[in-house]
Amino acid sequence: MLIAPAAESENAHYKVHSEAESSAQMTVFCDLDGPIVDVSDRYYTTYKQGLADTQEVYLSRGINLNLEILSKQQFWQMKQNRVPDTEIAKSSGLGGEEIPVFLACVSRIVNQPDLLHLDRIQPGVQWAIALLHSRGVRLVLVTLRPKNQAVQILQNYGLARLFTSICGTQMTDAAYHNYTALKTELLAEVAEEYQSSLGCAWMIGDTEADILAGQALGIPTIAVTCGIRSRHQLQQYQPSFILSDLIIAVHHLLGFKRCL
Repeated sequence: MLIAPAAESENAHYKVHSEAESSAQMTVFCDLDGPIVDVSDRYYTTYKQGLADTQEVYLSRGINLNLEILSKQQFWQMKQNRVPDTEIAKSSGLGGEEIPVFLACVSRIVNQPDLLHLDRIQPGVQWAIALLHSRGVRLVLVTLRPKNQAVQILQNYGLARLFTSICGTQMTDAAYHNYTALKTELLAEVAEEYQSSLGCAWMIGDTEADILAGQALGIPTIAVTCGIRSRHQLQQYQPSFILSDLIIAVHHLLGFKRCL
């Protein structure tokens, strides 16, 4: 059963006409950050800028913080293993009231337009998406990012036209906080549009929000390890498959010839 869509996700679709729209036998719902876009540089830059902004706040009070900046590898491993941001702050030398100041700085800047240029398309994604489209697969993007950002980055790489629908939010920080309930509502809303012609459907993502959203709607899930969760973390949610990236996922999906 599909759950009722959230009011804040109304009109969150950017429709793109596609030859596959009317004839696709397989529908692939795909997350943006992780499977398609590498956000690790932006998140790490945000972390470092958050520390710098926190230092500046305390220097204005005459206090010099003894910060220990994590390497990108250390930081990303902690993110992939769901280490809370409070613990990341502690590992960086912050404590007490300094931590909420840091968290507020990060939340404020993580999705700012001047940092979005740090996002990069994952290797091979353009080829993988084009291959699915060429096989008549209906592609639907379901992201917690603001829909205008999702449309823009896909247009930058010539991919927007390959998606039947692009579904996003109106919240600037939803993707960073990875709200599972909102992801489920978005997926339910867009899946309901195609319920009469879904046939064979899959959900591809890189976090527990993607897995749980697909499971809530009875859609098999493919979790990829090229995003912000480690294999160990993903295994706990028992997706249908855990694969390394979108290229491998596409090869896997095209093996289901009964759907194509």
